[in-house]
Formats: sequence, C-alpha cells, structure tokens
Amino acid sequence: MEKKTIELVQNSFAKVAPIAETAAEIFYNKLFELDPALKSLFPASNTEAMKGQGNKLMTMLSSAVAGLNNLDKLIPILENLGKRHVEYKVEASHYDTVGAALLDTLAAGLGEDFTEEVKTAWADTYNVMATVMKTAAYENVA
Repeated sequence: MEKKTIELVQNSFAKVAPIAETAAEIFYNKLFELDPALKSLFPASNTEAMKGQGNKLMTMLSSAVAGLNNLDKLIPILENLGKRHVEYKVEASHYDTVGAALLDTLAAGLGEDFTEEVKTAWADTYNVMATVMKTAAYENVA
C-alpha cells in the first residue's frame, strides 16, 4: 500500500475519531438503508446494544487504520476478523454494502475534507482489507 494512501486514510480518520459515536450511528443507518435485510444480523432494535456495536466498529476501524503502517501484523488480525464474521452470518456480498456505507459515512463526517483523493484512498484501503477478510473467510467455500 502506498505511503500517500496510508497518510490520507490516517489523517482523515483522525478528523472522524472525535465524532466516533455519531459516525457509527451514521454508518449503521446508511448500512440498513442500503440493505434493510442486514438489520437481522445486528441488535438493531436495542439502542444500547447498537451503541456497543458502534463502539466495536469504531475501535476496529481505529486499530486497522493505525495498523496500516505495519501490514504484516494487520493482515492476520483482518484474517481472523473475516473468519469470525462468517459465524455472524456475514456473506461475501455484504462487504460491498459495508464499503459503500463506510464511504458515505466518511463523506458525511468529513464534509469538504472528503476530497476525491481521500475517497479513493479509503476505497482502495477498504478493498484491500475486505479482500483479506473475504479470502480468509471464504477460501474453502465452493
């Protein structure tokens, strides 16, 4: 992964981190708007449980973004995360919806700082992470 891409992702995430709870809420609202069927995978009717889910999401994203400087350590973590998501009934096709919801969330959270260059950096980074997760999770699936 290019150094410039990592810098753009890390610098833009630093601007979103202070509004993590709001960003998580935006993310899940967008995710469920894009695919209402995904609500069944989450405790969507339980506000406190969804806040906890949002906290997990933002903590994971924060760790992943920080880990971009050391992909050798990040890749096994992403592989394990991908495998765990199979247990939660996550399908490979859901990763595209998650990616779209993430980009929309970043656009809302960053406003005019969500430039085309930042968007491309996030899309590229998410695609790498999602590919690692999906490969680990579904490599033995026919």
